[in-house]
Amino acid sequence: MSLSMEEESLLQSLEQQRNWDGLPMCKYQGFWCPIFILRPLLSFQRNFKARDSDIVLASVPKSGTTWLKALLFSIVNRNNFPIDQSPLLTTNSHKLVFSLECFCYTKHDNPDLENVPQPRLFSTHLPLQVLANSLINSKCKIVYICRNPLDQFVSERHFLLKKQRDKPYGEMLPLEEAFELFCNGVHAFGPFCDHLLGYWNASLENPDKVLFLKYEDLKRDPLSDVKKIAEFVGLPFSEEEEKAGLVGEISKLCSFDKLRDLEVNKTGVHAGTVKNKFFYRKGDVGDWVNHLTPEMAERMKEVLEAKLTGSGLVLDI
Repeated sequence: MSLSMEEESLLQSLEQQRNWDGLPMCKYQGFWCPIFILRPLLSFQRNFKARDSDIVLASVPKSGTTWLKALLFSIVNRNNFPIDQSPLLTTNSHKLVFSLECFCYTKHDNPDLENVPQPRLFSTHLPLQVLANSLINSKCKIVYICRNPLDQFVSERHFLLKKQRDKPYGEMLPLEEAFELFCNGVHAFGPFCDHLLGYWNASLENPDKVLFLKYEDLKRDPLSDVKKIAEFVGLPFSEEEEKAGLVGEISKLCSFDKLRDLEVNKTGVHAGTVKNKFFYRKGDVGDWVNHLTPEMAERMKEVLEAKLTGSGLVLDI
């Protein structure tokens, strides 16, 4: 959908920049917003009516979003589908947990979300400060996942490279230039440190509202985090479920390797433009060492020290 005259006027008043793949962005309410989601974002802010039972998964792109969608869907729907009949076996998780700004509001300013199965599951890459007021003011749950920014940067760069080969937006920036922009917070949905701190502080102020997870912890001990998520959203596993091994079955079904090897995630397209296979690469912790220099790691440590000191948030890079 094209921008209205009012929205076009707003866009022209905003600072603009191009992302590493040439995708145009504008700086809106303190974050870098891909221009193609500006109108959906404005519609979301104006029209979204949150329910107290809603569950929203939030993240910076390539921080474990696809994986966490699968886990969240399986946890919430464990009484609706036996493990061997899970929709995840035939459907990409992005089609089971809709993105608010990249799907729900892209075709309609005020989509009908009344028939989304309850509890409604949504996802977003938006920072906390631009979420719809109804979402912030409701009792809905927000599950946030963060990742070592060095790994996140590498994963997102590979993702953009694959998309770029399919549908070029412009010239892809060299690795070093893209990394420096990333450190300076110039990237889609950035600055990443502000993104992290918004949700981190909210999780400290209102732990019943926001659950803050780390990708590395989820990789290290998925069973513990699966139980933590279930309890947070008000659907804890019963003693009988735990004894029956359901926590482990869900973790196994939603493991990165299992999801990546499913035929549905090797073929097909998401949102009409992005191949499902692009969402799966390695998923390893510490893979950045194969792509970035020690000097880049030191640069990132400086950024994190400057931004996170005193917050209580520690990222193991």
